[in-house]
Amino acid sequence: MRVLGIDPGLRNLGWGVIDVAGARLTHVANGICHSAPGEAEGDLAQRLLSLHSQLTEVLRQWQPDTAAVEHTFVNKDAVATLKLGQARGIALLVPAQFGLTVGEYAPNAVKKTVVGVGHAAKVQVDHMVKLHLPGVKVAGPDAADALAVAICHAHHCQSAGRLQAALKRAAG
Repeated sequence: MRVLGIDPGLRNLGWGVIDVAGARLTHVANGICHSAPGEAEGDLAQRLLSLHSQLTEVLRQWQPDTAAVEHTFVNKDAVATLKLGQARGIALLVPAQFGLTVGEYAPNAVKKTVVGVGHAAKVQVDHMVKLHLPGVKVAGPDAADALAVAICHAHHCQSAGRLQAALKRAAG
């Protein structure tokens, strides 16, 4: 199974792709989609279009089987939160356009799965991603977070699969 993890952001949208075979996780690729150059303070629609185009290319190139997106947290700045929510919409939309189911995870759930602590620092997440995926070269903190989301989704999918198998055995 190939899993795409996405860490949504309007300026930097992190992505990471892993392959899952049983309990084995293998790094495939990771990176960061940036809003189009010169649009950091510009037209929101153009920034969203830029992220959509870049993320579409990621899905075309790496052809994941499933995807997961990190939930956004509410900032004190309502305008920034709304803009981040729109970038998250792109992160949900693009995989859906490819026919993928999309899991959603709270940041604390991702950290708990990957690090073992729900309030881990970014440096701890980066370190544990590198332990889970030996030899990985991470494109930056947003890509590390996206890989953590992919790892979290892989673990949850495996758990759900084991639960379904157990239920089938119990019923049959």
